[in-house]
Amino acid sequence: MSEKVIITGGSGRLGRAVVAGFAAAGHDVVSLDRGLPEEPVPGVDYRSIDLMNAEATHVAFKEISPQAVVSLAAMAVPFMAPEEVLLQTNATIAHNVTSAAVESGATRVVLASSPSIMGYGSPGGWVPEKLPLDENETPRPWHAYGLSKYVAEQIAAMFAAKMGPRSPVKFASFRPCFVIAEEEWDGAPTQQGHTVAERLQDPKLSAPALFNYVDARDVADFLLLLLERFDRVENGAVFFVGAKDAMATRPLSEIIPEIYPELASLATGLTGDSPAFSIEKAREVIGWEPKRSWRSELKAKV
Repeated sequence: MSEKVIITGGSGRLGRAVVAGFAAAGHDVVSLDRGLPEEPVPGVDYRSIDLMNAEATHVAFKEISPQAVVSLAAMAVPFMAPEEVLLQTNATIAHNVTSAAVESGATRVVLASSPSIMGYGSPGGWVPEKLPLDENETPRPWHAYGLSKYVAEQIAAMFAAKMGPRSPVKFASFRPCFVIAEEEWDGAPTQQGHTVAERLQDPKLSAPALFNYVDARDVADFLLLLLERFDRVENGAVFFVGAKDAMATRPLSEIIPEIYPELASLATGLTGDSPAFSIEKAREVIGWEPKRSWRSELKAKV
C-alpha cells in the first residue's frame, strides 16, 4: 500500500538508499535534508530545511501531512564537531522531528540510533555482560555522539509513554551497524576513509566497531518491513540492524581475543562468521532477514 512518508536526512549515505528503497516500493517520498543530493531519485520530493529550526520543521510537516516518518538526519559520526555542538544538534533534531511528526498526524515514527551507544571503545575500558550484544544490554555511551543517539531512543520512548498504550501513534528506534553504501562494494571509500577490502585485510580497522556492518539497502528493507508490521512492535521498541555475519575473514572467537584480551571469554561463542551484534529481535518480531553480505557483494578479492 502506497503511503506518504517523510525521510529526514535523505541525502546522506544511508538516506540515499532508504529514499531509493521507499520510492521503488511505491511510496510517496518526501526527503527533508539541509542539502540536496547530487543524483536525486526520480519522483521523490526533495526539500532543503534546517531541522534544528523547530518552527520551520513543524510548518513543513503540517504541510506535507505524512502517514509515516523515518528520521535519519543527524551529525553522522563521533567527534565530527565539538561535543556540545554534536549533542545539541542530534538531540534537537530528534525531538523537533518527532514532535512535528505527531502534530502533523503521522501514525508511525522511526528514529535512527547507533550501536555506538553501547560504549565499546571507551578509553575507560568496556566489558559487556555478554556477546553477542542484544537490545537487553544497557547502553553506556562515552562520547557525545553515542549519548545523542541514546537520547534519540529515549525521545521515542518518551513520546510513546506520553501518548499511552491506546494511542494510534507508534514509535520505534533502530541501531544500524556500520553502513556500507552500494558503491563502496566497488571500492569507493567508506565513511572512515578506507575501503571495505582494507577493513577485511586489516582487522584493526574494523575492530573499533566490533566488526559490525550492514548494507544500506538491507536497512531500507528493514524500515519498509517495520512500517508494514508496526502492529507487531511494542511501542517505543529498539532494534539492532546489522548483517548476518561479521566484517572479518576469521571467526571473531579468534580475532577479538587478539585485539581485546579482556573480551576473550565473552567471544568464545562467536564461531564461524557470527557477528558481535544480535539481530534476533528484528527476525522474531517483524520477520526481517538481511540479504547482503561482504561475501556476496564485495568486488575486490581479500
